[in-house]
Amino acid sequence: MIKLITGRKGSGKTKTLIDLINTAVAETNGDLVCVEKGETLRRSISYKVRWVGVEQFDIAGYDNFYGFIAGMLAGNYDIKEIFVDGILKIGGADFDELGAMLGKLDTLTGKDTLLTFTVSADNSELPASVTKYL
Repeated sequence: MIKLITGRKGSGKTKTLIDLINTAVAETNGDLVCVEKGETLRRSISYKVRWVGVEQFDIAGYDNFYGFIAGMLAGNYDIKEIFVDGILKIGGADFDELGAMLGKLDTLTGKDTLLTFTVSADNSELPASVTKYL
């Protein structure tokens, strides 16, 4: 299942994501993963969450990101939630490619794993392939 947190830069997306992560630590029975470019969230989330910096794994583009997530899920069936901050920084600003990747991830995860993404854009800028996950 896919969930998006959208809005312009400075609108509080990352703060909302941090709150969701910390709530999930208390409420989720399973493994949690946080993925980001940079280290903005690393010190703001619980040590119980597996933090992943995409630079460490040389992840760039939506195809690479999809493969990375698929590999994580294949290696750990206990992952219940994955939180991704700044997906446009990781994959690029092509909203159609973002929508295609979200569709593939939704098929891959079904209802077993929740993926939450922050997207730095207004809803009006996003195509239907992306907004269907709002």
